[in-house]
Amino acid sequence: MNFTSAAVPSLEHFRDYSRRLSIVLESFDWTPVEQLADDLLQCWRSGAQVFIAGNGGSAGNANHIANDLLYPLSKRKGSGIRVHALTANPAVLTCLANDEGYENVFAYQLATLARPGDIVLALSGSGNSPNVLRLLEEARRMEVKSYAVVAYSGGKAKQLADVPIHFAVDDMQIAEDTQLIIGHMLMQWLCSKRDSVTDGM
Repeated sequence: MNFTSAAVPSLEHFRDYSRRLSIVLESFDWTPVEQLADDLLQCWRSGAQVFIAGNGGSAGNANHIANDLLYPLSKRKGSGIRVHALTANPAVLTCLANDEGYENVFAYQLATLARPGDIVLALSGSGNSPNVLRLLEEARRMEVKSYAVVAYSGGKAKQLADVPIHFAVDDMQIAEDTQLIIGHMLMQWLCSKRDSVTDGM
């Protein structure tokens, strides 16, 4: 983590953080996010499912993005995307962690719930969390298309995901910012398409 020195005045720190985040966003190639947007729109139209997972702050972001795609996206009863945050059920998470190991808490859920045509969105700063890697391996086995939002070098997840979304930044907080920013970008773009999807629902 690239924390600035405690001797730096807070205002300077805040400006530096915002500058670094802006540079990351402005220099990024958004092509894989556009691809994810198109795939999510297709999921919405077809009724396919979307599965989102991550650890720590990424788990919080997974829950947040799932919420946005389920209801705020359309604000019409029964018309959101069929989305699941694999981080959301503590009974399932602790059962699987206890019985099968923490590295399997996402893959085992996916093995039961997913079908070909669904989408996996993995969120990981390092790209090396064992449970995220097992999730991506399971997605590949099940022929479920996978995306991974990663930072740093991208880790092993960059190679395992069908479509990596890689921010080459060595800062966990900015890495987690990019996850939620992508989520909000997707939500707003999909919301602009809702009339073409939800009419008649």
